[in-house]
Amino acid sequence: MNSHYLFNTIEPISSAMADEAQSKLLADAKKQVGFIPNMYSNMVNLPALLDTYLHGYGQFREQSGFSSLEQEVVFLAISKSNGCDYCMAAHSTLAANYSGVPNDILSAIRSGVAISDEKIAALYAMAIELNDSRGRPSKSVVDLFLQAGYNETHLLAIILALSVKTISNYSNHLFDTEVDTAFSKYKV
Repeated sequence: MNSHYLFNTIEPISSAMADEAQSKLLADAKKQVGFIPNMYSNMVNLPALLDTYLHGYGQFREQSGFSSLEQEVVFLAISKSNGCDYCMAAHSTLAANYSGVPNDILSAIRSGVAISDEKIAALYAMAIELNDSRGRPSKSVVDLFLQAGYNETHLLAIILALSVKTISNYSNHLFDTEVDTAFSKYKV
């Protein structure tokens, strides 16, 4: 285990050791993802944590008003800003294989260089600004975001994404979650 692992008694929960509530959540997650990510095995120690995460994640995907590409950019922005290597690998995998994020945008995000697409750059900047300012973004970043074609409801959607990523990023920090094989190509 890495020295960043903060728990002495809490271990990842496998399906075999899960209680009824944990087992249901892990089974539902496996149906959605096709496997049980290490992150979920950790979060399910407190079933309410994984349940809240899965619900919020699904609601963001369904109701954010962002395209799949834009959703992934928001998740990547927050995960990068929070220094979550696990979520960077997972969302980079989703970006490259499922969400239609062009390679140049994904590469720019991962390497920290400017994003050439102005609208996506404004979205990325807004997600980081909302995260880093703890919900008090500067007027200039909000103005650029709105001028790029987004609306104020999109700001609320980013707050939902922030909530979900706070759950996953922080729990991954506490567990020092090992990147799953499925995401290892994009390991940071």
